[in-house]
Amino acid sequence: MTLPSKKPNRRRRSTAPEPARTTATATALAPSPGRPSVVQASLYRDGRKVASPGTLAETFRLLRDEPDGMAWIGLHRPSEAELLSLAAEFDLHELAVEDAMEAHQRPKLERYGDTLFVVLRAARYLDAQEEVDFGELHVFLGPDFLITVRHGAAPDLSAVRRRMEETPELLALGPEAVLYAILDAVVDGYAPVVAGVQNDIDEIETEVFRGDPEVSRRIYELSREMVEFQRATRPLVGMLHNLMAGFAKYGTDEELQRHLRDVADHVTHTSERVDGFRQALTEILTVNATLVTQQQNAEMRALAEAGFAQNEEIKKISSWAAILFAPTLVGTIYGMNFDHMPELHWAAGYPFAVLLMAVVCTSLYVIFKKRGWL
Repeated sequence: MTLPSKKPNRRRRSTAPEPARTTATATALAPSPGRPSVVQASLYRDGRKVASPGTLAETFRLLRDEPDGMAWIGLHRPSEAELLSLAAEFDLHELAVEDAMEAHQRPKLERYGDTLFVVLRAARYLDAQEEVDFGELHVFLGPDFLITVRHGAAPDLSAVRRRMEETPELLALGPEAVLYAILDAVVDGYAPVVAGVQNDIDEIETEVFRGDPEVSRRIYELSREMVEFQRATRPLVGMLHNLMAGFAKYGTDEELQRHLRDVADHVTHTSERVDGFRQALTEILTVNATLVTQQQNAEMRALAEAGFAQNEEIKKISSWAAILFAPTLVGTIYGMNFDHMPELHWAAGYPFAVLLMAVVCTSLYVIFKKRGWL
């Protein structure tokens, strides 16, 4: 992919009077009531703002009257009618317009004639929720116009516009210079996200070794965010290399070439960091699973040892209960005091009963001792 040519060659540059619009067409060109989707539209000449029209229709009219001008139109979640009016005015390809309507696209760079269509995924780190919020940005780039269609809060294109207006020598290079500034803003927006994720990973490592039961959920959620982050950053590397491949063919300004190479270096570094984060989270999840398994094994071992100790105590109690039951049984029988009872009036009855109890108790003790119950 390459940057568009700087030479305007669109048919609408004709000096013929503008055809009359129908009421339906004029309605389509105006923003939807109650939906300020046109964030800002400006007309520039030689890097300086010459007009700030309030509607798309006025922007189109002023651009026709300014042969050397450049229109920069910023939209936020525009309606279908607004996108169709832009497509009709700037000869935008229907597939690109369809992608801009539906959003949820992966980062890509495609050429349709003299128009370049770029999809970017911006990101920002939300400190309160400790999560990454992703936004989507579509950019239509032509010889003398640039249209941004933003879905989400990021990136802050007002800061990009201020930066470019404060450096008119850079803005004078045309729409490709604005594309560079947008790419630079998106890539710079990744830096706070990288720092926030690094901090989260450090916290997760601490929680893992503390045995926090909720850490697995946090690891999983952060891993999903890193997958999204990879999808946002990895395609940018190839996109920027494709842009740089067209420098010589399209005569891109040398200063702009240096700026784009710097952005490519930053996005490559960010992509490598994100890949490292995902690998680190995978390893942390493995370590956490190992620690959880070890903890479960330790708990099972402790339960088994407790059960074994309890069984030993039960054996001792049962053994002494059996030993004490023997004399109780003998004493109970001879304590019934019936008149016609054998050995009741026997002179050796008492010593015999005591001896019998001693023999039974001793025998039981020896048996239990040999079996390890006592």
